Amino acid sequence: MQLWNRVDKRILEKSLLESDEKRITISFYKYTRIDQPIAWRDELYLVWDQLQVLGRIYVAQEGINAQLSIPEKNKHAFIEHLYAYPFLKDIRLNYAIDDNGKSFSKLKILIRKKIVADGLNDDTFDSSNSGIHLDAASFNSLTDKEDTLVVDMRNHYESEIGHFENAITPDVDTFREQLPLVVDMLHEDKDKTVVMYCTGGIRCEKASAWLKHNGFKNVYQLNGGIIEYARQVEQQGLKNKFRGKNFVFDRRLGEKITHEVIAQCHQCGEPADTHTNCKNEGCHLLFIQCNKCAEQYTGCCCEECMSITALPEEEQKELRKGIDPGRKVFKKGRGEQLLFKKQASEIRSSKME
Repeated sequence: MQLWNRVDKRILEKSLLESDEKRITISFYKYTRIDQPIAWRDELYLVWDQLQVLGRIYVAQEGINAQLSIPEKNKHAFIEHLYAYPFLKDIRLNYAIDDNGKSFSKLKILIRKKIVADGLNDDTFDSSNSGIHLDAASFNSLTDKEDTLVVDMRNHYESEIGHFENAITPDVDTFREQLPLVVDMLHEDKDKTVVMYCTGGIRCEKASAWLKHNGFKNVYQLNGGIIEYARQVEQQGLKNKFRGKNFVFDRRLGEKITHEVIAQCHQCGEPADTHTNCKNEGCHLLFIQCNKCAEQYTGCCCEECMSITALPEEEQKELRKGIDPGRKVFKKGRGEQLLFKKQASEIRSSKME
């Protein structure tokens, strides 16, 4: 049986958008020892493909990291299969807050060296020695104290559209950059209370353990991340200390936690918090674009890309030949062609000189 979906992405996305089937978006993770990750990956694919699961799942010897959607009619069968594994029994499932069911169009279960790329290579590091977990009420109470440091363990393009009040938001592109940077930033505050948070909790599990490994005394983490926090404050009527939108790594690219817009369009500077990918496949830049600029630039990041997308598809393919499809053409909000973002960066640099 085929263990990969090789149908064209555009066909799958069209089918998803046209479908009226009710789907639920779920995420979960588990750090645990997987002795045969390839065999387990194939086992999961066989069952989840039959259950019409769509999503992106990473499996490694250190565990599993999953973001997926499931038809509502198959939800109980999926959970029953998941909980049948002893190490996943009763695992917390994070349900999307702002869910249209169109989060994923394809099932991809991939083998990785680690379920979150951290760049760490320290045999003495115990990733299971993580910080104390906080629910929403405890998080609010602890972060109300003036001497508590709140650290956002997400990337710059995530915190740009939404973050907690008074949070430290490192200007980084990747988690592997952030781990040593945060230790360095807070090296004089090892005796202070440090509260970390991320989208669903997985990065903080490792980050909080890394801080403790580096001598920090009082390390806490938001259990279930922003997703679970938003659910708890709504259910319990608590004060919501999160501002703006939560970035998510699926087709939605974000879910509203509050109606406050704290970011700006990278092209004109107007209030906006909608991420998009440049429609030029040879660019594919991830950036924030308001509706007016989306219309003006036809979903592109600049006039050059707009002119390329106007060409016949075969000509576009010729232009893309030889272009590295990796980070060189997928700079998340760092492109020089983003006029307002570039101007804002230049102003900040001049003030620092």
